[in-house]
Amino acid sequence: MNTLIPARLAALRQAMQQHGVAACIVPSADPHLSEYLPEHWQARAWLSGFTGSAGTLVVTARHAGLWTDSRYFSQAERQLDGTGFTLMKLRVPHTPEHLQWLAEQLHGGDTVAVAGDSVPLAAQRQMENLLGEAGARLRTDLDLPGEIWTDRPALPHAPITEHVLAYACTSRADKFARLHSAMRKRKATHHLVSSVDDIAWLTNLRGSDVECNPVFLAHLLVSADAGATLFTGRTKLDDRTVAALAADGITVADYATVTDALASLPAGSALLLDPGRVVSAIAAAIPVTVQRIEAANPSTAFKAVKNADELDHIREVMRRDGAALAHAFHEIEHQLGEGKALTELDVHRLVHAARAAQPDFVGESFATIAGYQANGAMPHYRATQESHSALKAEGLLLIDSGGQYLGGTTDITRVLALGPVTAEQKRDATLVLKGMIGLSRARFPKGASGPQLDALARAPLWADGMDYGHGTGHGVGYFLNVHEGPQSIRPPVTGGALVPLEPGMISSIEPGLYKPGRHGIRHENLAVVVEAEQTEFGDYYAFETLTLCPFDRRALDISLLNPDERAWLDDYHAGVRAALSPLLDGADLAWLTRHCAPLAS
Repeated sequence: MNTLIPARLAALRQAMQQHGVAACIVPSADPHLSEYLPEHWQARAWLSGFTGSAGTLVVTARHAGLWTDSRYFSQAERQLDGTGFTLMKLRVPHTPEHLQWLAEQLHGGDTVAVAGDSVPLAAQRQMENLLGEAGARLRTDLDLPGEIWTDRPALPHAPITEHVLAYACTSRADKFARLHSAMRKRKATHHLVSSVDDIAWLTNLRGSDVECNPVFLAHLLVSADAGATLFTGRTKLDDRTVAALAADGITVADYATVTDALASLPAGSALLLDPGRVVSAIAAAIPVTVQRIEAANPSTAFKAVKNADELDHIREVMRRDGAALAHAFHEIEHQLGEGKALTELDVHRLVHAARAAQPDFVGESFATIAGYQANGAMPHYRATQESHSALKAEGLLLIDSGGQYLGGTTDITRVLALGPVTAEQKRDATLVLKGMIGLSRARFPKGASGPQLDALARAPLWADGMDYGHGTGHGVGYFLNVHEGPQSIRPPVTGGALVPLEPGMISSIEPGLYKPGRHGIRHENLAVVVEAEQTEFGDYYAFETLTLCPFDRRALDISLLNPDERAWLDDYHAGVRAALSPLLDGADLAWLTRHCAPLAS
């Protein structure tokens, strides 16, 4: 436990009292509503000590709570112990959502504060409506954590570079032409983009302002007929890149001047913006004389569908990534077999080194999760120097890792048997694999969405009275964020959008099973939606598996697989062997051949 946390909580309550604030909400967000945040905006982690990627703090005079989901329950309980913060478990019976809970605690005339640069416009409205019913008011002009965070890290200043056309595959000019067409259909004269992955994709630029995500802090204001302005740090761009942007009608302005530019929009303009991807502090600068057209950013849908050239690059990246993992997994197996002492941190090191040896590798797509035995039961576990486990020649090791390459982004999870495993572990690993195979083999009609397919991956677990608390699949960017929308594969949510799966969309397929204190299982491949067939009932789609890496059958009970599942596994391993063999030799090739051998009949 960070011993400074209680003092920070006390300082926040003092600031609340000084401003007459009854409650303070601290989301996990920045002005771009990113999933992973630069340190400058990690106020929730700084205040509470909880370092998971998702969670919301609510602090009142008498209660301080962290709301997070089941992926982080174990981690949160450990990190919040003794801090003064209480874990409030999301989506658990009898635990209200944070706004519902807060509304029940407030009195008429109370004020609730949340920093306007950390809350989307759509959420601000939801808060105002709910709190208004309790007679309370919302202030977004107070950043109370910022007031007490005296040593707050500065904004990142990493360089911005071109994603060269050989890999970007589509020119900036073509992407903006497509965006302008979408703006005209919406009758928009201007378009504000604040989501950094959309901006990176549109401009064919990449950065490193956010750990493991090749993006940079920026806003983009696009005019339907007068080019665009990129608001970012000018010193992060070299003169050649600035000139190339100017040739495509894009000027560069200081990051902080986006609100000035919005305030200067001519009366009668029509501004397209996504209320779920623009924060209230930025939207507040828009004059009342400007019409707001609220809709999803067109670029979000554009970049979700990878074109044929991008998919060619991605398939090659998957070969290189698979070869790297084959080498790393063999090395783990070999070193343990020789009695060498290894820890979860060594797994991270070996996996990273293997990827770094591959062509066009840029970095990890997220921090590697190497969870041995019980640690694997924490879906977002992260080994640290202060807390990690040694490996033994027994039990299960879950490795969830990914790489950023110029030609694509990878994300894969495998469960390795380091030695003898229990019958329960084998059964659990096999049931999860049956779910993965069931979804991977799916055929579905045009217009079907991820929430309609999610149950296919859960059915084998449901049949045994088990389930997992996270989604089954997320979109993946192209040398961009490892988590990307708008598509997802997860249980239906009341009022949630059903985004159709389209050919060219890449999704993870990653069912899991977690037994706290015992073990965790997750199998994950990436797959792209492809056209399958046309019937009298319409067009049908399927998944093409992209990830190339064997499953460790020593962790499985093969007798639980039916003939179709056995055939799928044999076919998959035959494809892995054919794709990776030319990239491996010696002991690594022998390891691959052994793990890809056909199942015994």
